[in-house]
Parts: sequence; C-alpha cells; structure tokens
Amino acid sequence: MELEEMFRILDLQPEMIQRLDGVQKELDLAKLEVYLKRLQDRKTAALANKQLQALFWEEEDHLKLLYCHLECARRVFDKYQEKHIPQTIYQDTMRCFPRFLRECKGINGRMFFDRGWWTYRQISMSIFRIGALEYELRELEGEPVIDLHIPSDADLSKEAVEDSFTQAKVFFQTYYGSYPYKKYTCNSWLLSPAITPMLSEKSHIRSFQKRFQIIGENKEDKEFIGYLFQVPENTDCKKFPESTSLQKKVKEWMLHGGRVGSALGVIPVY
Repeated sequence: MELEEMFRILDLQPEMIQRLDGVQKELDLAKLEVYLKRLQDRKTAALANKQLQALFWEEEDHLKLLYCHLECARRVFDKYQEKHIPQTIYQDTMRCFPRFLRECKGINGRMFFDRGWWTYRQISMSIFRIGALEYELRELEGEPVIDLHIPSDADLSKEAVEDSFTQAKVFFQTYYGSYPYKKYTCNSWLLSPAITPMLSEKSHIRSFQKRFQIIGENKEDKEFIGYLFQVPENTDCKKFPESTSLQKKVKEWMLHGGRVGSALGVIPVY
C-alpha cells in the first residue's frame, strides 16, 4: 500500500497531509530504517519510539515522529495481510491517527502530534480496534492479559460493547490462539468510583462499569480532564465547560475538593 492510499482510507486530515508532504522532503528514511523496523516489533517498539523522540526533540509539533509512525502503519498493512486479518480491523485501528489529531486540535486550538507516546502500540500490532473498543496485548504483573481501551468515539451501549467482546473473542482465537490470556483489564477514568453516583441507572458508562471488578485506584490521575472537558490538564477547574450533565457534576465535585482520578478493573475470561 502506498502512503497516499493509506491516508485516503484512514481519512487523514488534508491539512495534515499537506504538512507531512513538507516533512517527507526533510527526512532520510534510509538512515532511520533501524528505528522503523523496531517500531513494528511489539518487543522493541517502546524503546525505538523513545529513541526517535530524542532524535527529533527540537521539533515542536512532532511531525517527523508522526511521519515515521505513519510510515510504519503503511508497512504493517502487509503483516495484517499475512495473518489474514480483515482490512476493516486495520482501518479501524489506524484511524486512531486522525482521531488523535482531531482531539488535539479540539483541546489546544491547533493540530499537532501529541500521542507519540501511545501510537507505537498500534503500529507494532499490540493494539487492535474491534468494534467499539480497543484491545491491547500486554502484561500485568508478569501475567499476559488483554487490556481494554475506550476510544473517544466509542459506543458504550450494552449492545455495542457485547458485540465488541464477541468479535474480540473470535479475533484472538483466530489470529492469536496461542496467547494465554485469562482476563481483560481496563485502567480508565470511566471506571472511577467517584463518578458512579453521578450516573443514572440507564447510563452506558454505568453499565460498562458494572462489568468490572475494581482492584485499584489512582486518585491523582488527571487524564480525565482532557477526555471529559476537552481542555488542557492544567486548566483551572472553574473554567471547565458545562455542556453535559456529567461535566456539570464533575466540575461541581472538583470545585468542592473532590477528585476523580482513574481505576483499574478486571473481567475474568473463561
């Protein structure tokens, strides 16, 4: 697959495609080949990404790093085909790039690449988007698990989540049958016990929470601010928007000294 074709099927923003065209002329991919190969390997991707970040540390918008990640996304398409993974899974997984760029612009008012610390997982085939949710092959305290992630555009209705779990079970049995996971894990602000009383019994978030046994909390985690309020984490809570019922309730909670944080939950797999 050519890069331009990948941009098309991922619906990458025209603004970013134009900027990346200029970046492409500045990069010598031959000199970066060792990093690109390591980025596509689950065992070496994290270190390779750190090395590239250090190499491009002077660049404010991190577009060289983005170009490298997208080049790896292009190359990994062949690995999907070798494993006979449907192209729809590839597209849904790699569409994290335009989604993150869109989120970045919504929070910061301009578009740049702020998720290089995360997307090496997609391009190393550690994370797959299957229906509403994302599934990551990883270890928790030395045990192989599948870690669940909730994209910002996820449908958390009972039906959509059930469908995602059903598809994921077939996916991992088919393509990663030797992976010995016994549980799903999820670490998210959406599982925080602090927000449970703020949710109605019919809430999709509350329905999602009920699937998990909570085994840990991090009350200092502030990632929820960007996801819930679409503002930078250092924003004064007095300035948080109140467009939704949950935004209003969480803002009021925080104004009175409450903390949301995040929680770690597990679902056994039989």
